[in-house]
Amino acid sequence: MKRSKKILIIFGVVFGIFVISYLLLPNYAQKALIYLQPGIEDYPIFENRTVEVGIGQEWPIDSLAPILQIDDETLLKIEAFEPIAFLVIKNEKIIYEKYWENYGPESLSNSFSMAKSIVGLLIGAAIDDGYIKSVEQPVSDFIPEFRNEKNKNLKIKDVLTMSSGLDWDESYSSLFSTTTNAYYGNNINDLILGLEVVEKPGVNFKYLSGNSQLLTMIIEVATGKKVSEYTAEKFWKPMGAVNSALWSLDDKNGMEKAYCCFNSNARDFARWGQLILNNGTWGNDTLISPEYIQSSIHPANLVDETGNKINYYGFQWWIHDANSWKVPYMRGILGQYVFAVPEENAVVVRLGHKRSTEYINHHPTDTYLYLETAKKLIDEYNRLVK
Repeated sequence: MKRSKKILIIFGVVFGIFVISYLLLPNYAQKALIYLQPGIEDYPIFENRTVEVGIGQEWPIDSLAPILQIDDETLLKIEAFEPIAFLVIKNEKIIYEKYWENYGPESLSNSFSMAKSIVGLLIGAAIDDGYIKSVEQPVSDFIPEFRNEKNKNLKIKDVLTMSSGLDWDESYSSLFSTTTNAYYGNNINDLILGLEVVEKPGVNFKYLSGNSQLLTMIIEVATGKKVSEYTAEKFWKPMGAVNSALWSLDDKNGMEKAYCCFNSNARDFARWGQLILNNGTWGNDTLISPEYIQSSIHPANLVDETGNKINYYGFQWWIHDANSWKVPYMRGILGQYVFAVPEENAVVVRLGHKRSTEYINHHPTDTYLYLETAKKLIDEYNRLVK
């Protein structure tokens, strides 16, 4: 009896210490402990702003789509990364589409860092509209807090190319990292305004989510519009998105967490890839200048921290070199991908819960799997239509 009582007292003390420690944590850290790892269906735990649609344009389904199949061995490899969607569009028609779990063509899931590529295109739109002079314009023209000695020479191009030299902590496993605070916190602007340039801008590539969020602040200041509103106006409506998207916010009526958290579905995500293939046009309209598109999908003149030349990143777009294809693509941390394949006028979308932790030439190895699979489908399609 005495032993049991002692155990209960110890348990009570330990539990009390845990509760007190939890209550002393910052709000974002408490939230991170509750939800643990970010997931593709996180949008209900955040406030969201709607990215409105106009007249939707459904993708036609090619008559050969029912014939094209992925072999069982390849399908097992794909399913090892817990997919929810795999979509291949060629010549603006769906030639392959498959969903897993309870997901379908209208199911929302988180883009994660694919949203960075959207932000990059919004900068181009703002330049076309005259809100921004050029990518050479100083960040401090829009963000007065950056007019200090350390930050005053930072240019928009430096931020676009992930060479800002800002002191953002891009850690995904730490409870107290800046990235964790950005995801679960409720004042992302304060995080950005507190950043300082600690390395010479425009020289070294260093992937930082804070860069994309800083671009988002510039877009909002320059245009006078919420980023979701400007996205709908410039792209989502003109591209014929069928379903409204949700962009998660840091707080009620707050700021879009635009380095991540654009929630949509495979078919509508594919429109960003098609816009790249169209070199900025949609139908008879030019949505963004072809020159800016080309700058976005060609490597910036940078080196990495070891001095190697960067050939895999442009203006917030990754650049893949696989199967003799040169493929610009969007990328999210849990295996969210939109690949644009100019050689085949094809878009490949993969959404899911996991991605490979191994890399080849700075690309997760599962990206090679999806591009190889798409190539097989496209080659078979091309053979059948001859």
